[in-house]
Amino acid sequence: MAGVEIIPVTRRAHMKAFIDLPWQIYDGDPNWIPPLKSGMAGLLDPKSHPFWRFSERELFLAKRGQEPVGRIAAIVDGNYNQYHNEEMGIWGFFECTRDPEVSAALFSAAERWVRNKGMKFLRGPLNPSTNHEVGLLVQGFDSPPTLMMTYNPSYYPELVRYCGFKKEKDLLAFLFSKDYEPPDWAVPLAERVARKNEITIRHIDPKKLEAEIILLNRVYNECWAHNWGFVPMTEGELKENAKVMIHILDRKLAFFLYYRDEPVGVFLALPDVNPLLKRFNGKLGISALIKKYLHGSDINGLRILMFGVKEHYRQMGVPLVAFDHLMRVFRNQEKYQYIEAGWTLEDNDAINRFFIEGGADPYKRYRIYRKDL
Repeated sequence: MAGVEIIPVTRRAHMKAFIDLPWQIYDGDPNWIPPLKSGMAGLLDPKSHPFWRFSERELFLAKRGQEPVGRIAAIVDGNYNQYHNEEMGIWGFFECTRDPEVSAALFSAAERWVRNKGMKFLRGPLNPSTNHEVGLLVQGFDSPPTLMMTYNPSYYPELVRYCGFKKEKDLLAFLFSKDYEPPDWAVPLAERVARKNEITIRHIDPKKLEAEIILLNRVYNECWAHNWGFVPMTEGELKENAKVMIHILDRKLAFFLYYRDEPVGVFLALPDVNPLLKRFNGKLGISALIKKYLHGSDINGLRILMFGVKEHYRQMGVPLVAFDHLMRVFRNQEKYQYIEAGWTLEDNDAINRFFIEGGADPYKRYRIYRKDL
């Protein structure tokens, strides 16, 4: 058997092989959702995507002979390290055949690169940060992922542990059907909170999108400021994400929470377009438009993408008002049959206990790994 060769991605042919590799890894896997190749190329492009204005990366491709057998990205997120006063390197966009020799070679390359940048530990997978897709799936391989949630073969955790990485944090995903009932005390309490504390809901106005994005970014960053792994999303990143979101946005499921005249929370759930993306098989164009027209009804679920309330207002019950509103809209929309709340931190006891008390259990678990260098 030919040895493993690690190649920095410096040519167009290398990048094409890097982007195309998952189609080899997941061949025959019914639960894999192919990403849009153009979207992946744009996300990884240092010249165009706003994440790279403050970050660096090196992409590595593993080959045996002429055959690509693995890939990884080594990343330094300058904003994160400045915000947390840490020296963190990141690994992400990992794909690999079931071959410990290949994974070891890939992680060694990533470790050397971030160490040369002065980093003291390596964390991942982040693709490329907690504001994008994160975590390695470790439980829940029997169903497809929802929008912007990761999926991987069940042998990946074994490869990662083999390379010396240990669990740092787990992320949980909960699934709700139309039959889900919040705890008995939740709905009447939410109604009292809204009346007593003058909590109101204002839906995002697509006609004032730029101003709404600026407000959303400010409120989101304030709400999440003290959460584990958080890094403020820049306005450029949010605008880049909005270019995609605006095409699938359901206005009833994107709203601000106000206390009197002050925005104190933000909520965004998006239609889960993954069933349609599966039909696209990574490609846009005329065929994708036809498939969207023919199979638009495949989109019958939601994923909660953003949910935050400023710390001072959480104890007032504002999150209950948001969740109650979500469930009312959900039950009144025939086209939506499920909601995924993903992800939540494993030690976010308040929200996890609330979901579990209502009868929902985590149906998927994702893991963030760490290795000191």
